[in-house]
Amino acid sequence: QSLSPRQPYLHNWHIEAIGWHLQQCATGAIKRLLIALPPRSLKSICASVAFPAWALGQDPTKRIICASYSENLATKHALDCRALMESAWYRRIFPHTRISKQKNTELNFLTTHQGFRYSTSVGGTLTGRGGNLILVDDPIKPEDALSDSKRSSVNEWFDRTLYSRLDD
Repeated sequence: QSLSPRQPYLHNWHIEAIGWHLQQCATGAIKRLLIALPPRSLKSICASVAFPAWALGQDPTKRIICASYSENLATKHALDCRALMESAWYRRIFPHTRISKQKNTELNFLTTHQGFRYSTSVGGTLTGRGGNLILVDDPIKPEDALSDSKRSSVNEWFDRTLYSRLDD
C-alpha cells in the first residue's frame, strides 16, 4: 500500500513463494534464484524493492547491488525501495536501519551502518564495488531479447563485470 495507495493489494500464493525463496537467498541456502512469472505478477516489487528493504532491515550492513536494463528502471526500483524504508511502518519494524544523510542519491543510498543498495544499468560501471547480494531485474528489454548480439553483450557484462563483484 505504501507504493500504490489507490491500488488494492491482491494476495496470492506466489507472493509467499517468492518471499520464501528470497529469504533462502538472504541466508545463503540458495545461491542463485531465477523468478520467471508473467508481467504484472509483482516480481520486481518483491525482488528489487521489498527484498532489499527487508534484507537491510534484517542487517543494515548488507551490501546490495541491483541491476536492470535501463537507468530509468533502476531508478524507479531504488526510489520505491527508499520510499518503503522511509515509511513509518518500516521505521517501526526495523528501528536500527536508517538511510544515511552521507549518501542518499536517486540511484544509490547508504545506511547509517554502512550497508547499501547500489543501482546500475546493465553495461554500467561497478568499478570498486562489491556486494553480498546481487539482484538482476529485467536485464534486457523484451525487443532486444531476440537479438543474438544484445543477449551476448548482456551475458558478457554479467560474466566479466557483475558476477565478479559478488563477495565470497
